Amino acid sequence: MTRRYFGTDGIRGTVGQAPITADFALRLGHSVGQVLRRALGASGNRPATVLIGKDTRVSGYMLESALEAGFASAGVNVLLTGPLPTPGVAYLTRALRLDLGVVISASHNAYPDNGIKFFSARGEKLPDAWELEVEAALDQTPAWVDSARLGRARRVTDAQGRYVEFCKSTVSGELTLKGLKLVVDAAHGAAYQVAPAVFHELGAEVVSIGCSPNGTNINDGVGATAPQALVAAVKEHGADYGVALDGDADRLQLVDADGRLYNGDELVYLLAMDRRAQGEAVPGVVGTLMTNMAVEVALAGQGMELVRAKVGDRYVLEELVRRGWLLGGESSGHLLALDKHSTGDGIVSALQVLQAVQRRGQSLARQLAEVKLYPQTMVNVRLADGSDWTRNSALSREIDAVRAELGRHGRVLIRASGTEPVLRVMVEAPDAGVSRAQAERLAAVARG
Repeated sequence: MTRRYFGTDGIRGTVGQAPITADFALRLGHSVGQVLRRALGASGNRPATVLIGKDTRVSGYMLESALEAGFASAGVNVLLTGPLPTPGVAYLTRALRLDLGVVISASHNAYPDNGIKFFSARGEKLPDAWELEVEAALDQTPAWVDSARLGRARRVTDAQGRYVEFCKSTVSGELTLKGLKLVVDAAHGAAYQVAPAVFHELGAEVVSIGCSPNGTNINDGVGATAPQALVAAVKEHGADYGVALDGDADRLQLVDADGRLYNGDELVYLLAMDRRAQGEAVPGVVGTLMTNMAVEVALAGQGMELVRAKVGDRYVLEELVRRGWLLGGESSGHLLALDKHSTGDGIVSALQVLQAVQRRGQSLARQLAEVKLYPQTMVNVRLADGSDWTRNSALSREIDAVRAELGRHGRVLIRASGTEPVLRVMVEAPDAGVSRAQAERLAAVARG
């Protein structure tokens, strides 16, 4: 069956347009409920139970209610957390021994968009095969249960408090942030309450920005996708560091006192080196097709391998599990430390970085001095409905020509976005002018 709904991070789109509508969410909840019940066995010694969390978009109320009704109609119980970071939902799903976690969020997108994604009972992203099974169930006739077997719903008390304690538990009990002044930017999103609380309870003086959601301002000029607000706030308040999360708090951008911004590639390298300094075996790190070449070179110099997975933290996770490794991440700030959490977590990642800074006694800049990122130029080309860029022979010829010119001193990556109808054209080279010129050259051919 051809994939119709799921992208690289669940189902996502503009609210009010298929598939992000109330009627689809109801059908989706029902179909996922059917899949869950089949997995538990036809007789089902117990009803399945799912956890639903969301970010701060106004559309979350509508989708939450529709999903709840859909699950109930399939005989599945529902626990509701209200606003909670995506990794918080993953954690509680595992901690409460539930069957499935559901997150209503469009992550870093603006508020007119929303989405729905799922976690397994172990708090992990689900595989393609599961998504295909759900899509097949969407084509089937609904199997409404009778009144006696309808699912029930209730609120989880202190979901945020439980998650705060979990985040704190992922670092050494000896870690204290006393004496540090931090700016925490939650993008007016799901972590607007929990993120400041975590850092404050570990002793930091916290200045909060992006922590006043109104339903329509998520990711609006703040957060991990707009880090200049964090840079400005760090300078304004004389802070030691700034931590920026995205709307669902699964990615991290970090700023130091000088206003230097560190991305996910640099931070995963720092974590690998910190683990190595603590005597842990770190055979390698999993990145993606977008991971900067400079990190690959630096890791190789330390005897560590970089393995590239497809773009998307779910694919990084799959490769880590396959290899039995612990550390991986994306340039965008999705970082994975599988001995700390089962999924990417912006707050936990920030704590791991701050712990490395404290116990190694060196600033971020000092620890990353040997990593000089290659300039990457990314150009987004809007795709026409129904177009297939892989059939563009002129683009294929131009890609081959650029790769030949760059040789071993650069990379070309062309891929369709998994969350929006655009083609991402990326060129990486030691010289910024070269990367920019070559990316624009390829983008012009892609536009036709």
